[in-house]
Amino acid sequence: MQANIMINLGNKSQVPIISFSATSPFLSSLRSQYFIRATHDDSSQVKAISAIVQAFGWREAVPIYVENEFGEGVIPYLSDALEEVNARIPYRSVIPLGATNEEIRRELYNLTSMQCRVFIVHMDIDLGSRVFNMAKEIGMMGEGYVWIITDGMTNLWRMTDRFDMDSMHGVLGIRIYVPKSKKVNTFKVRWKRKFLEDNMVNAEFDVFGLWAYDATFALAMAVEELGTTNFSFDASNVSKSARTDLESFGVSQAGPKLIHALTSTRFKGLSGEFGFINGQLESPVFQIINVNGNGEKVIGFWMSKYGLVKRPDFTNVMGYSTSKANLGTIIWPGDTHSPPKGWEIPTQGKRLKIGVPETGFSEFVKLPPDTRPNSKVIPTGYCIDVFNAVMEAMPYAVPYDFYAFGNADQKMAGTYNDLIDQVVYGNYDAVVGDISIIVNRSFYIDFTLPFTESGVVMVVPIRDGSNKNAWVFLKPLTWDLWVTSGGFFIFIGFVIWVLEHRINEDFRGPPSHHVGTSFWFSFSTMVFAHRERVVSNPARFVVLIWCFVVLILTQSYTASLASLLTIQRLQPTVTDVYELLRRKESVGYHNGSFVKEIVQGLKFNPSKLRTFDSVEELDELFTNGSANGGIAAAFDEIPYMKLFLEKYCNKYTSVGPTFKTDGFGFVFPKGSPLVADVSRAILNVTEGDKMKEIENKWFPKQTNCLDSSTPVSSNSLSLGSFWGLFLIAGVAAIIALIIFVAEFLYKQKDVLCVPGISVRSRILQVLRNFDRKDLTSHTFRQSDLKERSRNDSIQTIDAVEVSVEASPNTNCPPSPSNSDQTGLGFTFFGEQGSPSIDNNISSATSPETGIQLANTNNS
Repeated sequence: MQANIMINLGNKSQVPIISFSATSPFLSSLRSQYFIRATHDDSSQVKAISAIVQAFGWREAVPIYVENEFGEGVIPYLSDALEEVNARIPYRSVIPLGATNEEIRRELYNLTSMQCRVFIVHMDIDLGSRVFNMAKEIGMMGEGYVWIITDGMTNLWRMTDRFDMDSMHGVLGIRIYVPKSKKVNTFKVRWKRKFLEDNMVNAEFDVFGLWAYDATFALAMAVEELGTTNFSFDASNVSKSARTDLESFGVSQAGPKLIHALTSTRFKGLSGEFGFINGQLESPVFQIINVNGNGEKVIGFWMSKYGLVKRPDFTNVMGYSTSKANLGTIIWPGDTHSPPKGWEIPTQGKRLKIGVPETGFSEFVKLPPDTRPNSKVIPTGYCIDVFNAVMEAMPYAVPYDFYAFGNADQKMAGTYNDLIDQVVYGNYDAVVGDISIIVNRSFYIDFTLPFTESGVVMVVPIRDGSNKNAWVFLKPLTWDLWVTSGGFFIFIGFVIWVLEHRINEDFRGPPSHHVGTSFWFSFSTMVFAHRERVVSNPARFVVLIWCFVVLILTQSYTASLASLLTIQRLQPTVTDVYELLRRKESVGYHNGSFVKEIVQGLKFNPSKLRTFDSVEELDELFTNGSANGGIAAAFDEIPYMKLFLEKYCNKYTSVGPTFKTDGFGFVFPKGSPLVADVSRAILNVTEGDKMKEIENKWFPKQTNCLDSSTPVSSNSLSLGSFWGLFLIAGVAAIIALIIFVAEFLYKQKDVLCVPGISVRSRILQVLRNFDRKDLTSHTFRQSDLKERSRNDSIQTIDAVEVSVEASPNTNCPPSPSNSDQTGLGFTFFGEQGSPSIDNNISSATSPETGIQLANTNNS
């Protein structure tokens, strides 16, 4: 109040008003250019406090402040600063300036019944000392508590006695940093000596005294700068009817110049760099101190530009930091070095009230029969068992009770969003159940980590897709593989014909025989039934590679065809969402779930939407079908659909894309300190065997279901699986063909180089030569040797027979057997293509006889 009067008076008379102790932020709202604070606004320290809160990860803090302008002025700024570091103020503790010890004790007891254990004290030194004395008496200065005091106490607590300091053991404080210097120490010694001489009292010289000295020095510098300026007042505008002396003040003639000179003054004073910005001192550096016994210890500093630092070294700090590593060792209340977590479950506080939904999927949450609305219950189900296991894994005990969120009809009293709103309104301390983590809900409450799979899927009926018609033998291979295989059969046949035509009798003859033999040879390799011999090495190499390709191809075809004819091929009735939209089918979703928003976003007609509350209802909708008021597909979260598919595994399957969600999580109020610990406990449970036990209890495996590894369909073999084999066969054939053509053209160089003949004639002659036998080939050379051997044998037999018939020494007629043998020998060789001498000889003789006779004569 006094400050307001002085500010108004200075503004009216245009006289600068300088204060070194008015720290209330409310004074800034007066916006008087003639009011100068040679101190700092109380709100300047809230950033330092929020940096400490952020460094230790505290999510809540309760301010304890005096009920006056000094105490209330900083609270809005403190609330904003804490909100910026994701912390909140759950309660504001206001202590009247004239409160008795009993009133203080009663308020502190009220604080012990709350979870928050971080307290920020902002009040004067006298009231603050009483608060800490009462806190020590009732046990609030023990382990687990955090106390932070503002500079309203730290700047003056050296004036308190030893008893008060003992009661503040472990407290953290924020104080303006004044650099140590010889000049300051000398001045303090002189001042204390002078004060002791004048008042016979020993006193400490605090920061306010330094600011007062520097402010006086700044005013002297400003006046000195103005020189002999007229410091008189102009009273021409003063009303003659002024009733008080204050109203009779005129307007200072030197005021505007003096305020300009004062705000422009810059120098290094006792308190450090001294200068005014926007009517007050520049943003300060704060010391962070820790009370230990009857003393104090500086554990770090805070600067507006760099945050928490170990020392005020402006050159060695990079960026803004809120790391607790930049602070020294802290002794906390209870004489412990472990940082408190900032909250506790109060031993005398209320038990957590946890809401549970009434859902049709009883495997997740099941309430007892005849449950009354909002009554205490003992539910069962997967989600309940998981929550109980998580609470057992917590590092401390958390008492809680479950309450039913239902109505008289044994149904949920609203939607899942309505249930979550009860946490926002404070009706429930948490919600446990099949609650999905989605972004629009996280704006109002906090979720723990998920404990189930995430995502929304579409489920449709399945049917046997086996198509055992007359043309099923074509399905094992795709059309491109059929075409490629046929083309390679023709290509390989052509290559073998080219390589064998000039040297192999099997590949010679009329043109129709050429084509038929080539195709027959190539296609017969499918069953390895080719009887034609290949005599050239390049052809043998090509056939060897091709037979390997055919072996792989036929075996794969056989396996694929067998699977098509024998394995049950289960296929979904619908493959994607767009097919449903095109056919205008009806679809279903879980009643009361956010899945409705996803389905509506897919542009389904609202008249085509159906709801279900249980797996039995969903199966009934599928059985009815879209044409009879049922559905052709259903959308829901993965945990529900896994349960549904486990029960009806042989009738339905999931298809299409998975719409991303974050699974099920537990719900807590925004900023609840329990969230972090519960999330860590969830990780411990889900990574251990306990989670498997719970899943097996509520979702047992069905023995009559197909194995998940069994394929639901059999795809045709495509060219992509065999192109490497075709590449090898093709390259081998082309290389063999190139080598043959090169050798043949080299042998035909005389024909190609004959002068005076047209190119066309040369090409025709080369082709004629290609069509002829290559008599230089080893195959034809062996045939000639055999032919000469047979002719020599025939000539020998003829000579023997002639000599026998013409011999004069023989009186006996020719033996019939000899005649038969001679005839038999001629007839045999005649069948092999040799000339016959006696055409009258019988053709029914055996070739073996002719050979025996020839051997006898030769002997």
